[in-house]
Order: sequence, then C-alpha cells, then structure tokens
Amino acid sequence: MKSSMTQSQWPSVLDTDNRRCHVYKFPQASSDNEPREPWANFTSAGNALVNTAIADCSIKHLKAVVLDELHMIDDDHRGYLMELMGTKLLTLPQPIQIIGMSATMSNINLLASWLGAHSYETRYRPVPIEEHLVYDGNVYPAATTSELLNTASRLKTGTQPAQQASRAVRRVEPSSHKEFQDPVLNAVVSLASETATAGYGALVFASSRYGCEYDARWIARVMPTQDELDPDLVEKRVDLLAELRSLGTGLDPVLEETVPMGVAFHHVEERDLIANAYDAGVIKVCIATCSLAAGINLPARRVILHNARMGRDFVGPSMLRQMRGRAGRKGKDEVGETYLCCRKDDLEQVVELMHAEMPQITSGLMTDKQRIQRALLEVIAVRLATSRCALDEYVSKTLLSHSSSFDSLRCCVEASLQNLQASNFVTTDVCGNYQPTKLGKAIVASALDPDDGVFIHKELERALQAFVMDGEMHILYTFTPVQDFGHNINWRVFRNEMENLDGSGHRVIGFLGLKRAVINRLAQGSTLKEATAEEKETARVHRRFYMAFQLRDLCNEMPIHAVARKYDVPRGAVQTLSQTCHGFAAGMIKFCEHMGWGMMAAALDHFSDRLRAGAKADLLALAQITFVKSRTARVFWENGFRSVAAVANADPNELLPILMQAQPSKLRIKEQESMKYEEKLMAKAKVISDSANRLWQIQMQQEVFEEE
Repeated sequence: MKSSMTQSQWPSVLDTDNRRCHVYKFPQASSDNEPREPWANFTSAGNALVNTAIADCSIKHLKAVVLDELHMIDDDHRGYLMELMGTKLLTLPQPIQIIGMSATMSNINLLASWLGAHSYETRYRPVPIEEHLVYDGNVYPAATTSELLNTASRLKTGTQPAQQASRAVRRVEPSSHKEFQDPVLNAVVSLASETATAGYGALVFASSRYGCEYDARWIARVMPTQDELDPDLVEKRVDLLAELRSLGTGLDPVLEETVPMGVAFHHVEERDLIANAYDAGVIKVCIATCSLAAGINLPARRVILHNARMGRDFVGPSMLRQMRGRAGRKGKDEVGETYLCCRKDDLEQVVELMHAEMPQITSGLMTDKQRIQRALLEVIAVRLATSRCALDEYVSKTLLSHSSSFDSLRCCVEASLQNLQASNFVTTDVCGNYQPTKLGKAIVASALDPDDGVFIHKELERALQAFVMDGEMHILYTFTPVQDFGHNINWRVFRNEMENLDGSGHRVIGFLGLKRAVINRLAQGSTLKEATAEEKETARVHRRFYMAFQLRDLCNEMPIHAVARKYDVPRGAVQTLSQTCHGFAAGMIKFCEHMGWGMMAAALDHFSDRLRAGAKADLLALAQITFVKSRTARVFWENGFRSVAAVANADPNELLPILMQAQPSKLRIKEQESMKYEEKLMAKAKVISDSANRLWQIQMQQEVFEEE
C-alpha cells in the first residue's frame, strides 16, 4: 500500500457513485531531534485534513484511510495525533475502512481491538535477508540468537582468538591509509564502495546529519573517478547537480563534492531528487539518518549501519528492524544484506539490541494531560461531540480507553473540560452542551496545541496594539514556528545580529520585551534563566527571535548551509525551519481569520509568498516560472529578465546562456563543450519559455477582465 509515487502520479479512479477518488499520502519519518519534523508535519496535516472535512461535512465522501507505520502511534512527539485522527474516524456515524500497517509491532491484537479490525500477520519476505555483525574488521553472521550471543561473549572476553577468526564469514581488510585506521569507518567505506563497484545500490545509516555528510565524503573518495565511468552516467550526475543547484536552498557544498562520485545523503530538501537518482542508478550510495528508516523508500542490495545510535542514544528494536528491512528489492536483488558495524564499547548493547523483542505499543495520550485537552477541544470545535455523553463515547473509542480504567479516564476528561473552560477555549450553553469559543476554533483551525495556542494568542494580541509594518522582522517573527528544535543560541551571534538591525528591527526587539543589556550579558557567558513560568516564556521569545533571524536570511536568498554556519546551528535545523515555516505561516493566517483580525491576516498573507519562494520581493514573479527558483531567478534578474513578460518574449536561445551561468561553477567550463549538455539545457529553456508564456497569458486575461 505504501508507495513512493507523488499524489499527481496516482491514477484517478471512480467509485460506485461515479465520484472521483482522491488519494492523500502522508509520508513518515521520525526522530528525537531535528529529523522528526517532516513526519510530525504530515501527521498533523492528516489530522487537520480530517478536522476540516468534518467541519464542512465533506467527510461523508471519505471511504478508506490507510495508516502506514502504525507503530508510530506511540511516538512521544506527534504520535498521539494519529490516535486522535483514528478515534474521530471511529466516532463518525458512517462506516470508514481503516487499514493499519506496520512491520514492527508486537501487540497487534491491541490495535486490532481498538480499530475493531481483523488482524493479519505474515513473515513472508520476497527477498531473503542475510544479517551480519561487523566487529574489528571481522564479519559475523547473525542468523540465530545463540550463535550471536556466543560470538559476542568470546569477543568481549578476548579469549580463543583463533576460534573467533574461524567463525567470521569474511574479513574487511585494514586500510594502509591513516584516514581509515578506524575499523568501523574502514568497514563502512569498504562495504559501501564494494557494493557500488559491483553495480548495486548501498544504503548507509548514520547517527546524525553530520555523520551522513562525514560518511559521504569518505565513501566518495574511494569511488571510481569520472574518467573511469560511462560518459552518460557522468552527464546524468551533472544534470542532478544542476537540479540541486536550482532548489531554493541552493547546492550543498558536500553534495557538490560527492554527487559526481555517485554518493549522496538523504536530507529533507533534496530527498526527492536524491531518491529518484538513487532509484535510477545515478546515485550508487545513499546515506541517511537512522530516524528516516520508517519513511525512506530506498530499498538496497546492501544496508550498512554505521553503529546503532541515533545521536548519543542507541536506537530501539523497532527502528533497527526498520533499517534492516530496507535491504533487498524484489525484481532486482536475489538477496538482501545488512551489516551492523559496531565498536568494542558498544558490543554488548548492540548484541542485546539485535535480538531484543519488539516493544509494546501504548497510547500517546496518557503521557500528557494537554493531549487529552486537545482531543476534546478538536471534537467540540468541529461539533463531532458536544454533549458530555457524546464526549464520553468519543473518549471510549480512543486507544487509551483500552489500557485505562473507565473511572480514571472519566476523571481525566472532567478535569480537562474544566481546564478548557478556564482557558476560555470552550463554554457551555443553556442545555449544558459544550460550544467552542472564537479562540478555541482558531486554535483547532491552525493545528496548534492548546498551550501553544495560548502563547500565540498573547503574542498576536500584543502585536495588534503596535504591529511594526515598516520592516520585515515583526512579520518574520510571527511566521517563526513556536516549537523548540532543541538547539542552543549562540549569544554572540544574537548580539551581533541585534546590533545590525535598523530602527524598525530595534522597535520589534523592544516591543517583544527583549533587553539589550540581558543579551549582552548572555553573550559574555551568562546563563538564560528558566526557573519560573515567566522566565520560560521569555526564553521562548529569545529562541523564536533567533530563528526569525535565520528565517530572514533564508527569505533573502542565503543558502541553507550558509545560514547554518552563520548561526552555529545544524544544517538540518535550518532545513527543518525552512520546511515548517510555510505550514506554520498558513496556520497563523487562519488563526487571525478565525479571531476576526482581518487586517492582520491580510498583512501576513501578503508576506507569505516570500516564504514559499525563498527570495526577496523583487523575484516573486519570476519564481512562479517552472525551473526558475531563487538562485536561477536571481541570475535571470541580474541579466535583465525582470518580469514574466520579459522571459515570455525571449527566444529560448537567449535563455540558454543564462541557464549556463546558473549551473554549478566547478562543472560549467568542462560541460560547456558538450553539445549534448547544451541540448539538455535548451530543452529546459523551452520549458521555461512555455511556462512564462502561460503565466503571461493568465496575467493578460486578468487585466482584460478587470478593465471590463
């Protein structure tokens, strides 16, 4: 059921009522740090989609919902949203088919009971997987638990070295180069390059985004050079570099170094291009963080794990199985191989992890009372349940009700309803039924948690009194997500950016209650206090404003890697910010609309185009043209093509040198001599010309319509 196809690639089908069937897909990936947000956003989007459909009564057309990676329902961060979505579907009066799928679930009967579903379990794999443990250059089979434990015991004690060596199925020979003296790095690089040289794809899992880039660099250095490769393959990699350069985030310098060698890492912004190139054989080795194992759809002949950690912590049994499950592709491979490379200090934990049982799935609602409040607020806001009886029935359909006593759950519901009333999210009418307030509706419409909704309401209410309109910092701050991505502020950078603000920016600083004296002390080594509720809220404003600086630079066409370096934060954090700000901005606009703040909503909506384009205001029109993103748009602008009409009236031959100028600089001179390469760019120039002509025609029609 899970597919790598985009929504536009799904075939349209007709149901028995001759209505079109729309397929919405929410890909998944999870983590404890920066890579978590893509999965969280799609899960939140799915929940918001159901809320909207219930509110406008279009939910009656819904026939089936597929919940892939169902084990993610107990994810600490956003898993409970999947439970809320499923519970609302179960509460609807119409029957909806719910299909849940997971490869890493032990208590499937609990989920089947919750969904009222039939359960089916299979252990069939179309491609067998051979699993291995790599330790100190030796490769050991992990076919059975007893064999694995015996091997680990001998390795740990260091006894019987001769027998130890005889049990290894093969050995990864040490490298003579000092850069590869680390046996783990040497094994990862050797196994990956060996697979690529044989013509197969290798997938490497690293513990962090930095680890991905680190591994990519080292693997690329041992791959065949461009002189040894098929010219067509080299050309395809050059095309891939050009496409990556055309992204709004620009071309990452590490990818510019590794892609020509057939090696790339799988991050958020580049993932579609990299995934397609990997699937087509243009990229031979792909490196991804462990946390993307659930959502990544890149089956490989060989999966290599550069240790079993995610950050500093070991991954869980479920995630380990997800990573190993990427090995083997039906129709391309006869067998899949996995290699877990571990260090001496991690050996015992890794062995225990490899034969550990899958964890029990539990409800994510039980870990936080705020989540129960959100569950109740959402169904009240969309009027799915407004009476106490209906709310009790709704709660009885949660996964939580299958693991908690009725009395304790009822007490929790009562306390949550009282808190919702105290927070002015809901009120009661003369019949005793619950009704959403304007604030409650705004929070649900903007897909916020109740506590985040309170914070946003205070911020926007204050902004209504004195919104700074003669600059961009106040709007950028409003569009900056409220989530804490868990990264520290470099206070020296904060101070420097604060001092470089113009008068408008300084008014925003003062309006938000940020004090220069405090920031100066923090830049000199002081610590930001977060003991009281007031101090925590102040710290939240500081962190949000630090991200607003980053968002400002992104909107001013600074590449992601440059922003990350400037603000001393992981590249992935900036990438996550660039991805999440669009949805959050849309939520802020909806919040203002539901609160009746039309002028504020209009001001925010006007600026949101810059977020989508990742460019300054002068490039917004050009950025609408196909293939013309922020960097390419800037090159067009600098060469005199400053409007859609100018591009539309230009001959594709005039656009060709502009596109040549926008290509990766390191490859431009070499590839200009290739007639075939110029033909490809000419084809792109024709697409750009056609796109500009369509946009121009639409603009002309609108002008004629307005004159009439």
